[in-house]
Amino acid sequence: QVYFVESGGGLVHPGGSLRVSCATSGIAFKQYTMAWYRQAPGKQRELVALITGSGHTEYADLVKGRFTISRDNAKNMGSLQMNSLKSEDTAVYYCNFYPSNLRWGQGTQVTVSS
Repeated sequence: QVYFVESGGGLVHPGGSLRVSCATSGIAFKQYTMAWYRQAPGKQRELVALITGSGHTEYADLVKGRFTISRDNAKNMGSLQMNSLKSEDTAVYYCNFYPSNLRWGQGTQVTVSS
């Protein structure tokens, strides 16, 4: 059964950096496009960034130039490096496959506040 476990969230000041990570089970991980999503209070979950098995990346306009998605197919892991964080980046961050989502993990809380 596929699972996703997110980690690395926390409290950071505006302008700061944070790196969140995702571990998943070994279900032919490299064959799937992996993505990071986030959900802020009172808002719908939104796509933040995605990376194909071969390494092609795409980003939401709101994070382009600030966030970098990566993956390690050998370790079945992914990560999202977030720089120049803003208060509007505050959300619970989740990883999952794209476009078809499997069961969601617990996510990791990222809070950007002074």
